[in-house]
Amino acid sequence: MISPIHVTTEIGKLKTVMLHSPGREIENITPDSMERLLFDDIPYLPIAQEEHDFFAQTLRDNGAEVIYTEDLAAEALADEAVRNEFIERQVVEAGFVAGVTHDALVEYLKAQTPAELVTRIYEGIRKDDLELTSLDLAAVSENTEWPFLMDPLPNAYFTRDPQASIGDGMSVNKMTFPARQRESMITEYILKYNARFAGKVKVWRDRNHASHIEGGDELVLSDHVVAIGISQRTTADAIQDIAKSLFANSDYDTVIAISIPHNHAMMHLDTVFTMINYDQFTVHPDILTEDGKVDNWVLHPGKDGEVTFEHHTDIKEMLKKALGKSEIDLIPTGNGDPIVAPREQWNDGSNTLAIAPGEVVTYNRNYVSNALLREHGILVHEVRSSELSRGRGGPRCMSCPIVREDI
Repeated sequence: MISPIHVTTEIGKLKTVMLHSPGREIENITPDSMERLLFDDIPYLPIAQEEHDFFAQTLRDNGAEVIYTEDLAAEALADEAVRNEFIERQVVEAGFVAGVTHDALVEYLKAQTPAELVTRIYEGIRKDDLELTSLDLAAVSENTEWPFLMDPLPNAYFTRDPQASIGDGMSVNKMTFPARQRESMITEYILKYNARFAGKVKVWRDRNHASHIEGGDELVLSDHVVAIGISQRTTADAIQDIAKSLFANSDYDTVIAISIPHNHAMMHLDTVFTMINYDQFTVHPDILTEDGKVDNWVLHPGKDGEVTFEHHTDIKEMLKKALGKSEIDLIPTGNGDPIVAPREQWNDGSNTLAIAPGEVVTYNRNYVSNALLREHGILVHEVRSSELSRGRGGPRCMSCPIVREDI
């Protein structure tokens, strides 16, 4: 059986990619809810949608099939029994296990078509949507001023994080913050019930764990090497767990755990480090010491299903050995300038999406980083970024590759 997922490299020609077009969930962010919903600003939706369409068309123009999570989810939920189960689980994870509000939410969502249901899950459900004459304790105890019973999912246009393609399978991720945790349930149902994926995909690690991992920290460096960031949103325990699964069930024999600062500006490994060619990577200089070092641990399979690891600090030497290269070219965000680098990194100057070896998609606003990439021989496709970048994610964050050519 041929898997509909095949990603054995970060840089193989992109053939199929999963996106989510931002919708009204963006307009359901308010200044008071930005922290709760993990935003620093509120994008202007009409322009954000135009920018996202431009991004999607750029990928199509370069040979990629673009599929959308909202369409895949609606197809997966066509069966009434599956849809009802999904609704119940979404309502429970939103915090309503039983009672008046639980019942009203379930009834309201069951009245939607599959496409409408998916839209409402992304947009969120307000109290006044249900026209309830009374609320139970669960609905009023947390925040009487908060208008939503089910929060919107405005981060969902960053499709990289709820899941990650590795080889012929996928990790379906337990995400860190409540604002994003329900997103990966959508992935779970797509893989289980959408005809394109159902019964054909290996799941290396599902979302039913206490420890958390997110796709922005998962980089597929080759057909046997994966790099995963120990970050604000991915724990060392989760890395060891998925390594154990990969070692037991796939051809992957090396996982490189790379430690990065645990903060919002560098929330995932791919915001500070991405692979863009056989021997070239972008890197935000702030993750490195003055002599170019960063803590990393190389994990390998041990005896009786256990995992062994070795500590290293020289990132270049580690990458050369893992990838069999004589040299590694680390290209610094903003050319390493102490003002330009953090500014462009804040707008995801390191978050490049490789669509073929030595060919990337980047935000146009990071012009210093883009010029440097071209000086290093990289073909750069710039996409518009005034509004999408307000969500603190770039082209790699906004894309979940499903199929890449091998290299």
